[in-house]
Amino acid sequence: MGGFCSERSGVINIGLEGLMLISSCVTALASVPLGPAGGLAVGLGSSVLLSLLHWLVTQIYRIDHVISGMAVNALALGGSNFLFHKFADPSANGTAPSLPTGAYEALACIAPFLIWLYARGTRAGLRLQAVGADPDKSRLAGLQPIKIRLIALLATGILAGLGGAMLVSYAGVYTDNMTAGKGYIALAALILGGWRPLPTLAACLAFGFFIQLQIQLQGQTVFGVSPPAELWNSLPYLATIIALAGFLGRNRTPAGLGKL
Repeated sequence: MGGFCSERSGVINIGLEGLMLISSCVTALASVPLGPAGGLAVGLGSSVLLSLLHWLVTQIYRIDHVISGMAVNALALGGSNFLFHKFADPSANGTAPSLPTGAYEALACIAPFLIWLYARGTRAGLRLQAVGADPDKSRLAGLQPIKIRLIALLATGILAGLGGAMLVSYAGVYTDNMTAGKGYIALAALILGGWRPLPTLAACLAFGFFIQLQIQLQGQTVFGVSPPAELWNSLPYLATIIALAGFLGRNRTPAGLGKL
């Protein structure tokens, strides 16, 4: 859903992985002294800052969106590694305080429907899609793409940050690169869903099925052969590649995606 807000406004965002990663790291670190709510707030703040950096670089300085997204991912990867090894307490044996996973799950289920209603039934949602469809015509209609995209990237930072915090809630601790490509899978789900909230939700559930399937198949024998664990670990990513290759359908990209 964070990717929807960004890309529907016309900003290509492959930095979802980095936003989730930095949020998970900062949430885990900050929740120890500040508690679960304070840790979540600081974690969301870190992902919002990176998201707004992506807006600044692409919209003000007009750097290529893909290059900016790669820089966000690299900055998050290096930054989270540094922060964790610098500030984590190696003597702590307990888990990081976090909000109940049920709260995140409920929000994850409700968010696509709320965003669908926002995009279809509100003036701000229609403006968001108009800017992503054609920023030049939007300017002629009196809209300001830069401001609309600023709000969209703010929402992207919050939503992607919640995804990162959710990982910490499930695991109880932070580990290096714990997102493990889930931000890229989320972007693939957005593309497969045709940049629409509800079909994207369906694509996310499908990818979630493959992630759980590879966990269940670990150590299992198939036709008398025991495949290596690495094969099962690659299953979600193979499904992503096959889906993006077009076997599960083709969708039309927003016309203004990547345009100023």
